[in-house]
Amino acid sequence: MADITVDTTARFPQRRPAASLVLVVLASELLGGLGNLLSLSGVTTWYPTLTKPAFTPPGWVFGPVWITLFALMGVAAWLVWRAGLDDRTVRIALALFAGQFAFNVAWSGAFFGLRSPLLGLVVIAVLWLTIVATVLAFDRVDRRAALLLVPYLLWVSFAALLNYELWRLN
Repeated sequence: MADITVDTTARFPQRRPAASLVLVVLASELLGGLGNLLSLSGVTTWYPTLTKPAFTPPGWVFGPVWITLFALMGVAAWLVWRAGLDDRTVRIALALFAGQFAFNVAWSGAFFGLRSPLLGLVVIAVLWLTIVATVLAFDRVDRRAALLLVPYLLWVSFAALLNYELWRLN
């Protein structure tokens, strides 16, 4: 008798596109929120004491920007997931996505949690490289997914410059 297994995880985005899209975007927002948990103390007590460069955005900008970027990241990951987990290129792309997400959260812990602009600078450099690798991997699967990550790459590039200036000034 043949062993019949059904990989419902791989087929879920095709069977339930709207539900799977909402699920992935929600997961992206929630995972992104982990960085906030690592940042809370440093954002309210330590960060305001730092000397900041003139191009530092007002604090209220960061929340809406990150919410938007995490949503775009979720849609991008969903587009790649829809291509099928049976494809090695898709699995590699999603593994890179998970890796860059881990560095994203780690940056908050390094910069705000440990209150270390220098460590934050090291982590954001690795984050930037993993985002570039993810964009390239996503492009091999779905060009739209890669393009959805471009605003994220641009924001992290800006954040890296800001992080560098914060390290230099403090």
